[in-house]
Amino acid sequence: MINTVESLNNSYLPRLSEFIAKRIGLNFPEERWRDLIRGVQAASCEFGFPDVEKCMEWLLSAPLTKQMIEVLASHLTVGESYFFRDAKLFEAFEEHVLHPLIDARQRRGRFLRIWSAGCASGEEAYSIAILLKKVIHDLQDWQSTIMATDINPHFLRKARHGIYSEWSFRGTPVWIREKYFTRTSNGRWEVLPDIKKMVDFAHHNLAEDPYPLPVNNSNAMDIIVCRNVLMYFTPEMATSIVRNFYNCLDNDGWLIVSPYEAPVTLSSEFKAVRLPNAILYRKGIPEVLQFENRHGANARDTAKSPSRSKIEKPLYRHRKAAPVSPLTRKDNREAPSPAETALKADCAEIADLARHYANMGMLPEALEHCNRAISQDKLDPSLHYLLASILQEQGKVEEAVKSLKRVLYLDHNFVLAHFSLGNLADIQGRRKDANKHFKNASDILNKAGKETILPGSGGLTAGRLAEIIASMREEEQHEQG
Repeated sequence: MINTVESLNNSYLPRLSEFIAKRIGLNFPEERWRDLIRGVQAASCEFGFPDVEKCMEWLLSAPLTKQMIEVLASHLTVGESYFFRDAKLFEAFEEHVLHPLIDARQRRGRFLRIWSAGCASGEEAYSIAILLKKVIHDLQDWQSTIMATDINPHFLRKARHGIYSEWSFRGTPVWIREKYFTRTSNGRWEVLPDIKKMVDFAHHNLAEDPYPLPVNNSNAMDIIVCRNVLMYFTPEMATSIVRNFYNCLDNDGWLIVSPYEAPVTLSSEFKAVRLPNAILYRKGIPEVLQFENRHGANARDTAKSPSRSKIEKPLYRHRKAAPVSPLTRKDNREAPSPAETALKADCAEIADLARHYANMGMLPEALEHCNRAISQDKLDPSLHYLLASILQEQGKVEEAVKSLKRVLYLDHNFVLAHFSLGNLADIQGRRKDANKHFKNASDILNKAGKETILPGSGGLTAGRLAEIIASMREEEQHEQG
């Protein structure tokens, strides 16, 4: 039986709500304490506590791991959704966002990148996939990505299976169910395989995981959909998440949030676009970063937008010298001469430009500048890793694999190269090779401190990548078992 607010508010609830705000960023003021009790009651069963009060006492006294924190967070948010929720929003989305974007990309490269952040059990992400299938008749000729993330592994498992009850179709036109689903033997509905394969589901913690990052594929998005999610966070955390979304979006990218979430969290960097029956938000005009030769009048010139005064930190950073560790290259070369130092500085600027273009989704420009940087320093593994990331974004998988192998030739302990090779092997169905690469990555990570920032990662720690790999292996074992 769930304890009442009255029996707990004098002892645990004020401290627990403060603790959750600090550790997870979720907002539970006094008027939401009943929701807090219900969430902890659900989590207490998973933690092995028969009594919610004992679970609260443990939460406030025990040193909690990141995994424990995420288990708690998964029970404090609601994952209830249904297909094409808010039909008028989807109509506006199709007419005023998708159609113009598709028309533009017909002329300059057929690619789309969409992120459903806080996807719950997958109905929203599959709705987006169905919409793309409906409006792009030659979708097989496009390079489209729909990334769907959530903090709750139970929701993600259901989403990957893609099987839903009648309740997930309330208010949904019948033709959608009949055209894009098949009836199962127990009367439920399963997403068709060609729709299912359009969506990549992944675990992601909006409050703690870094983004944008190439490792979690969260950069250069055209559209981010994050509805009925920000309302769970404190105003400070919601603002931080929206700022990260801004950095994840491509030029003129779109952010779609619920109407009642927007006023508190959206900064002036987003422009409200009022459409029939919907208000959407568009990224402002970004700065244009121009590079001229260092010997010219200006090495770097920035065109500032009215709403922003400085360039966002690039997605990738040039790797600087660091003490030798399991994650860094052993290098016994002599100290560089002044001329070599100047050349390195030029190379670093060109590499930073390549990273900036990659972050903005300008892949031809990114590739050009990355190759220029490599021509000046062929022995820097971080440049070859950047090249592999750009090639993978362009769909040039075999070339990306060659670049990743070059990275490991230069630095066998460059852990993200092992991880990326594992992901590519997994996508191609080569499970044995994937497991080998993931094991290599895990072995390197186990020798590093958990808070070690991984070279080329944009801020990802060794501990966090180790958890991601462990979660992927656990999910694979669950599917096989």
